[in-house]
Amino acid sequence: MNRIEIVPSILSADAGRLAEQVQEAERAGADRIQVDVMDGHFVPNLTFGPLVVEAVRRVTKLPIEAHLMVFRPELFIEAFVKSGATLIEVQVEATTSLYRLVMRINELGAKAGVAINPATSVETLREILPYITTVNVMTVEPGFGGQKFIPHSPEKIRRLRAISPDVEIEVDGGIDASTAPVVVKAGATVLVAGSAVFGHKQGIAAGIAAIRKAVA
Repeated sequence: MNRIEIVPSILSADAGRLAEQVQEAERAGADRIQVDVMDGHFVPNLTFGPLVVEAVRRVTKLPIEAHLMVFRPELFIEAFVKSGATLIEVQVEATTSLYRLVMRINELGAKAGVAINPATSVETLREILPYITTVNVMTVEPGFGGQKFIPHSPEKIRRLRAISPDVEIEVDGGIDASTAPVVVKAGATVLVAGSAVFGHKQGIAAGIAAIRKAVA
């Protein structure tokens, strides 16, 4: 089995200690860092912009993924690539020109990924799969951290894995030491964790270690 990657989401980090916590996650073995970008329209929350990606880029050598939960993501991808994001994920529900958007991300030199909401079928991705590296299967409704894992998600991951044996399947939402083995068994290869890492009672390193042990 390929190594399972763990990606802490800074949505759950302490904003006042962001640099310190990102560096702690890197020392603890995180594989990359996720920056959740929300516009207050596509999802009912407002979070980070390119300047935050730039700040994270200055303090870590890890790859940075920007998950754009925004309407009209085509307006923002260039700024996020320039700020240091190495993977740009766009919501398939947020654009009417997904192919053009993915091609533009690739032209800018970043990896392209797509994210799908819980109610979006994986079958809608067949035509775009050859042009992307990653599918982020949202296992909660996007917009807020700390939500409970949606129980039918593993079956959805299995269907996607059957469609594409090679695509990187990322899961995002409610991932911790108890849910991580379930999604990995279904075919996930990348685990995004926010509160299970940055909110762990014993610290960031313990949070990452718990998830790593659960999927070993």
